[in-house]
Amino acid sequence: MITGSITLVLIFLTFPSFFRYIEKRDGTVLNDWILASIPAIDVSIPIMILIWGMMVLFVVRATARPKLFLTSVTAYILLCVSRCLTIFLVPLAPPVDMIALTDPLTGVFYGGQSISKDLFFSGHTSLLFLIFLGCEKKQDRYLAGISTFLVAVLLLVQHVHYTTDVVFAPLFSIMAYALAVKWVDL
Repeated sequence: MITGSITLVLIFLTFPSFFRYIEKRDGTVLNDWILASIPAIDVSIPIMILIWGMMVLFVVRATARPKLFLTSVTAYILLCVSRCLTIFLVPLAPPVDMIALTDPLTGVFYGGQSISKDLFFSGHTSLLFLIFLGCEKKQDRYLAGISTFLVAVLLLVQHVHYTTDVVFAPLFSIMAYALAVKWVDL
């Protein structure tokens, strides 16, 4: 747990520099016909309520189960690393008509700057799907599944991500969680 906590702190400390770097790069604008058919609307508040609500619920549940908590922290570390790697390898420009997502709580990890090129894959969708995977109670899992779906749709409504960013996010969550389960079970 100590190693995981230190690793997370180190990751969070490198985020501002990493995001400054990716914001300076040129990226490709994808032709996303789904986004083109949706008018961009600022839905930051509902997105943040869903994300932070699920995070609080999951942390409360996971702190009572040390193995689940350790697995979740490990999976989240793997998710952060894989997300930075894919963002680095797949430079994208923001979607047309993107409305910046406002989150006063996590803005600090972005170095207080507006970030628009942290696209492939969606961190918000993948985090919520990771929570879904870790939920043990049926009603929690149901709530996490609905929240994941709603946030994915709302991110598209706000044009924060391309459709591919949102669609592929759960796959990265599954891989991170599966690796974390194996690692913790060693």
